[in-house]
Amino acid sequence: MSTPEWPVDDFVGSLTAVSEHTRRAYDHDVREFVEWCARGGCASPVALDHRVLRRYLAYLTTRGFARATIARKAASIRAFSRYLRRGGFAEHDAGRHLRSPSGPTRLPRVPRAADAAALMDAAEDRVTVAEDALGDDAFDAQVAIAQRDLALLELLYGTGTRISECCALDLDHLDLRKGHVTVLGKGSKVRRLPLGDAASSALVDYIDHGRAALLHDASPPSAVFLNRRGKRLTPRDARRVLAQFPMPDGRPLHPHSLRHAFATHLLEGGADLRAVQELLGHADLSTTQVYTHVTRDRLKSVYQHTHPRA
Repeated sequence: MSTPEWPVDDFVGSLTAVSEHTRRAYDHDVREFVEWCARGGCASPVALDHRVLRRYLAYLTTRGFARATIARKAASIRAFSRYLRRGGFAEHDAGRHLRSPSGPTRLPRVPRAADAAALMDAAEDRVTVAEDALGDDAFDAQVAIAQRDLALLELLYGTGTRISECCALDLDHLDLRKGHVTVLGKGSKVRRLPLGDAASSALVDYIDHGRAALLHDASPPSAVFLNRRGKRLTPRDARRVLAQFPMPDGRPLHPHSLRHAFATHLLEGGADLRAVQELLGHADLSTTQVYTHVTRDRLKSVYQHTHPRA
């Protein structure tokens, strides 16, 4: 609950131009900040200044949060600080010049192309095994789940969509005849992405057969991906799917790793950086450029292991 001094509910209600995922993150981050303030960090918005915010970021650092997490929390606090100033709760925008702590950038974990292909093959084999075990009864739920998982993985890797975008897909967002999918990304930005043959084929099989076996009376009628309970698939459900297909080192991938793989493998294949930026839906090219570092590291590794003078 918000206190009269800290209008968190009103702030969250004002976030109408951001995605639901961003709204939840801002809500969580700002409430954590207000709880810290209540423990002695700052009595009220009137007393909020740049020094208080710097102390909070230092506190987050001592708790071992990753640099990216602290940067996200800093962005949430900057937005809250702007709201306090504009709403008359504070005289100054204390977060105007707030910067998150500097440090080394953590590069994303990216499966190699061969590992990504092996993952898709394993998901396809699971469909085959489930179909072979199917008796003469009605379409089996295990086949439906296997088809859904394959379609989900092919879509994530084949289009580079965020898992939240994938889970939010409705049937009318897909045009399987023309081979494209329309997604609503961050900042309510719409982009149309091409669907490869593998993703299109997996989606056709799932939508024509498997999806109907997962539908219940209370199911959202337009949702593409459904879980075992017939509800819309969630990002947590998707993480469970990936956990069933670990990498050669035994570690499971996060769904976002397939987005990283999509971008990295495009660049390794010679794709233009700005084209990859458009496909990923990045507003800033510098966000896409992190994948050039990943690619450069791989090229250096190949050179060191194969060139006689390395």
